[in-house]
Amino acid sequence: MSGAHGSADLFGTSLAVIRSGQAESGAFVASPTFSQYGHSWLRDGAFIAEALDLVGEVERAKRFHHWVARVILGSSDALERAGASGRRGEVPSADDYLHCRYTTDGSSIDDDWPTFQLDGPGIWLWSLGHHLRHGGYLDAELERAIDIGARYLGDLWPLPCADAWEEFGEHVHTSTLAAIRAGIEAAVGMMPSLADASAIDRLRRDIGTRMSVVEGAYAKWQGAHEVDGSLLWMAAPYESVPPTEARFATTLKRIEEELISDGVGVHRYRSDTYYGGGAWPVLTSAYGRVLLRRDHPGDRERAFDALHWIEAQADARGDLPEQVAEHAFAPDRIDEWKRSWGDSARPLLWSHAAYLALRSELEARTDVPDSPT
Repeated sequence: MSGAHGSADLFGTSLAVIRSGQAESGAFVASPTFSQYGHSWLRDGAFIAEALDLVGEVERAKRFHHWVARVILGSSDALERAGASGRRGEVPSADDYLHCRYTTDGSSIDDDWPTFQLDGPGIWLWSLGHHLRHGGYLDAELERAIDIGARYLGDLWPLPCADAWEEFGEHVHTSTLAAIRAGIEAAVGMMPSLADASAIDRLRRDIGTRMSVVEGAYAKWQGAHEVDGSLLWMAAPYESVPPTEARFATTLKRIEEELISDGVGVHRYRSDTYYGGGAWPVLTSAYGRVLLRRDHPGDRERAFDALHWIEAQADARGDLPEQVAEHAFAPDRIDEWKRSWGDSARPLLWSHAAYLALRSELEARTDVPDSPT
């Protein structure tokens, strides 16, 4: 076995962690034990729902999607006001925009968290499109939410907002734009009546022009040189670009050279200091999934390495962490975060979902060997 759990054990444990973290409403608690993560994020939940669809837990994914739909429908008037602000080039009021996270009953949270994040609704729309390809179906509630969500993103996408890591809210982030584009494309695929083809093509081009490219690679934001691990999602799981597309291939090379430790564990970005800037299972999973789509010689073996690296991070209970402090980029910053918030999040439902997603894709391509002893 790798770490404390073998692959079969961790598969079952991951399902159990996710099931126990889903509220009656359908929302997923990001982490049941970490002081700051006792709420439901659109981003985390959308990725969790995708993994559940991949392993046949379609009903649980459906419950999450309907929870998001209810949040959106309950905010429809506010989101119309937010869209009007976006069309004027203004960041909407916090009373109007979709927040990145909610209580499990769908209530907004009044605190100083950087709540204006546009990737979450984009990832949700993309995840819902994935759900429909894996046994889900649309009803009137979901259709109304798709319409509102797609128009919201179409109005607000050029605005600066916090990124996938809830930082740098003054910038327009390439990873966020990729999520928005994937979400809008999914929305039109689900409901072709949303827009004509020329409008979608124009929006796709407009978003593409805002994606920062530096020295032939995608970068965190316009004017930044730094690469970010979340850019992996463009190729997997969004599949917005093929792994061999020139700019993405250069991005992948930079990620491999600058953000990978232990030969496979992927960090967020080079100057990361959050809990020391360790390697993240969710990004390591995405890296493995990118390799499977590229399928160059040796890529499947390296994808297995990513799977086994994630397995090795499980503790004796089988819980996976948010990040791994070994080889942290800023180890001197770990203690200050622990003093403020306690130990880094464990278990993180998103980490368990990322493991399930990578494992499912490996199983679909070949038999998955048990972890080495």
